[in-house]
Amino acid sequence: MNVPKILLVTAVFITGFCWSVMADNSGRIFGKITTVDGDLLEGLIRWDKNEGSWVDILNGQKELSRMNLRDVERKTRRKYSSSRSIKIFGIKIADDDSRYTRWSSMAQSGIRFGHIKTMECVDDDRVLLVLKSGEEVEMENYSTDIGTGIREIIIEDLKEGEVELVWDDIEKIEFMPATTSEKSVYGERLYGTLTTRRGDTFSGYVCWDIDELFEEDVLDGEENKRKRKIKFGKIASISRYSSSGATVVLKTGEEMVLRGTNDVNSSNRGIVISDPDLGDVVVKWDDFDKLEFKAAPRQVQYAEFDGGRPLRGTVYTEDGSSYKGAVRWDNDEEYTWEILDGDNRDVEFNIEFSKIKEIKRKSYRGSEVTLWDNRMFYLRGSNDVDEDNKGIIITLDDGDEVVVEWDEFNRLEFTK
Repeated sequence: MNVPKILLVTAVFITGFCWSVMADNSGRIFGKITTVDGDLLEGLIRWDKNEGSWVDILNGQKELSRMNLRDVERKTRRKYSSSRSIKIFGIKIADDDSRYTRWSSMAQSGIRFGHIKTMECVDDDRVLLVLKSGEEVEMENYSTDIGTGIREIIIEDLKEGEVELVWDDIEKIEFMPATTSEKSVYGERLYGTLTTRRGDTFSGYVCWDIDELFEEDVLDGEENKRKRKIKFGKIASISRYSSSGATVVLKTGEEMVLRGTNDVNSSNRGIVISDPDLGDVVVKWDDFDKLEFKAAPRQVQYAEFDGGRPLRGTVYTEDGSSYKGAVRWDNDEEYTWEILDGDNRDVEFNIEFSKIKEIKRKSYRGSEVTLWDNRMFYLRGSNDVDEDNKGIIITLDDGDEVVVEWDEFNRLEFTK
């Protein structure tokens, strides 16, 4: 049978068009949003501009439990038993104006979106999270991820298309694997390898200037007083040219030096690399050398997150004792979904506890953190990894509780 050429051309065009709009959205945040007016929206979600994948971290702070607060109080009383007065929670504990401390009932926290089953907006700055494990966690605003200060919430609704919401619009979000393979209006999530000026490398999903994270997002700058707006999907690499400029190489091979905006100078708020096997790292401009974009080796899917489980391991002390059981680190983190933070050479680390193999105290100022993939980082600058640590609490299998102070602590080996 002879088929007219015009039909063949049309068929080829239609087939090509269909392929062009298909995408693997399994790594993207997806869910159903119920608004306060009762509307139901379903689609890909972009959260606070800079989170769009299951591996991204929702930042907040959580309230310490009463048990944790009692442990903090006991530690404080032991530490300052020689003082003439001891008071807790923001009140001076040394009458002689020597050393005193302030404890807060809140602790910085964070969780990857993939662990969350539902999110309910409780009030202007608080959410109730139900995790896949069934655990319920309340978080309050710490950055712009939670509360009325959030920069934007956009859902690509399957029926209506792109819908922008504000915090007060949302009643509840139910997260789930993506049910659509239609390409996002923002394009694919950016992925690449970042090299610091000291030669360290980090690979993962990219968020540029705590803002741009998709191919259709735009890099702004000026070249010879001419404004340039370049979609990230066209960029092969970005390198630090100086404190006031960046070298941008396009996929076509064209090269230019851009200046004049915080996308390409020292006012850049940071380049985030979300590493599936770590958590995320934030690199400031002064420590940034180069970012090379590439295709992601795979998508990290919603089903790969378990909602967390209690931390378990063996704590070794300086005197040679060891204690095995459930662990509460820094009298705060007690689940694998929680985040350990610290700094290394001006790079900020936010490491999911499930990725940590061992924590070893190296001095009063820092610790050596080893991941299950055997990468090791010396971290400091946070009470998670220095002398301000509020204690390591081990609940033994017989129910007894042991508190190990920082100066007594040697190392913790986690049970996978």
